[in-house]
Amino acid sequence: MSAVLDPHGHAGHGDHVHDEHHDHPHGWRRWVFATNHKDIGTLYLLFSFTMLMVGGVLALLIRAELFQPGLQLVNPELFNQFTTMHGLIMVFGAIMPAFVGFANWMIPLQIGASDMAFARMNNFSFWLMIPAALMLVGSFFMPGGAPAAGWTLYAPLTLQMGPSMDAGIFAMHILGASSIMGSINIIVTILNMRAPGMTLMKMPMFCWTWLITAYLLIAVMPVLAGAITMTLTDRHFGTSFFNPAGGGDPVMYQHIFWFFGHPEVYIMILPAFGIISQIVPAFARKKLFGYASMVYATSSIAILSFIVWAHHMFTTGMPVTGQLFFMYATMLIAVPTAVKIFNWIATMWQGSMTFETPMLFAVGFIFVFTMGGFTGLILAVAPIDIQLQDTYYVVAHFHYVLVAGSLYAMFAGYYYWAPKWTGVMYNETRGKIHFWWSLISFNITFFPMHFLGLAGMPRRYADYPMQFADFNAIAT
Repeated sequence: MSAVLDPHGHAGHGDHVHDEHHDHPHGWRRWVFATNHKDIGTLYLLFSFTMLMVGGVLALLIRAELFQPGLQLVNPELFNQFTTMHGLIMVFGAIMPAFVGFANWMIPLQIGASDMAFARMNNFSFWLMIPAALMLVGSFFMPGGAPAAGWTLYAPLTLQMGPSMDAGIFAMHILGASSIMGSINIIVTILNMRAPGMTLMKMPMFCWTWLITAYLLIAVMPVLAGAITMTLTDRHFGTSFFNPAGGGDPVMYQHIFWFFGHPEVYIMILPAFGIISQIVPAFARKKLFGYASMVYATSSIAILSFIVWAHHMFTTGMPVTGQLFFMYATMLIAVPTAVKIFNWIATMWQGSMTFETPMLFAVGFIFVFTMGGFTGLILAVAPIDIQLQDTYYVVAHFHYVLVAGSLYAMFAGYYYWAPKWTGVMYNETRGKIHFWWSLISFNITFFPMHFLGLAGMPRRYADYPMQFADFNAIAT
């Protein structure tokens, strides 16, 4: 396959280019009107990288404020805006669009399709993200500042925020619509456009994980839309879904949100599993161990993700029966995940392994993601969770899963596939430096947070007592 993306991109064609090639516009038109899955995949990845930088600046500001006790840089209100927007931007602006970019690039190539099923809807679902991102980032400059209710947007705080909350709700709606359209596109592409002889059980694992992820997205995005629409009507149209003053229940918001939110965390990790399942066999020079069990494990994770949501809510006064159910369901979801990790290790077992950068990131993923999984199992135990809930232990846990999980998988996938996309090999030494620097600094940043959480330091506070100073300084 040719690595040249734009065969007509040479100077000197003159003005007759557009008469000859109506299907291949040039310059900015090539990107704005893109229907080619590769161009749209590139746009998603560039957008995601931009948002990663924005979210990273917010994270730096958060850590700088927490470098020592007392208020250094920002007041607590602005600090809460930083934590809220860091969460929203990283989840909806950095992680998800990156995996959609990989999906756009790779799924048609892996199943032998000429393009995605709905090429123009593909374009639309990308360009919807730009106004949403501008609204999210721009909310800092609105009266009263950005939303400061935490990225989960819990009532009743969201009912008391300034106008930026409405912009945030609208941005979430737009991003949700974009996700749903992208998912429909991926499902139809995978189910309808496979090459002859490519049965579902012969597809690469990345296609499988994305097929299941797309079903999850279509199932839960409307739930989020419902929750934030109810927040909107509570704010402006006199309803009392979540407002206790009018007989509403703020805990109901948490139920609705986490019914979306827990499948959402698997939406963010399943494509990562798919990428790792492609890279490990390639560098072990062996077929993936237990392909069918991988497919069934992925499906099991998706199904179980719908019955574990209230493990985020052990502290809201749940009957013991409910706590037991959600505790055991959450432990159960560790089983298919462990099957995957076992299969990756079995794939590497006795393989002729070489450790180029993608493989390093894949092995780093398995190692650090497993640590994040263990802390998740600890948090699943209700009595322990009641102690650790909303402390830095939780922050450490989900950053181990999302940074060392999703982000490392993105790095791995990029190092693995970018030479195929661009025809240019990356610099191996720099790649290895990137990996070791990432791995070591990540652990120095987030490992001390486990100790902070065990010692009882709550999250989302701009200031803290002296006894937490050392670990915070190390993390920063």
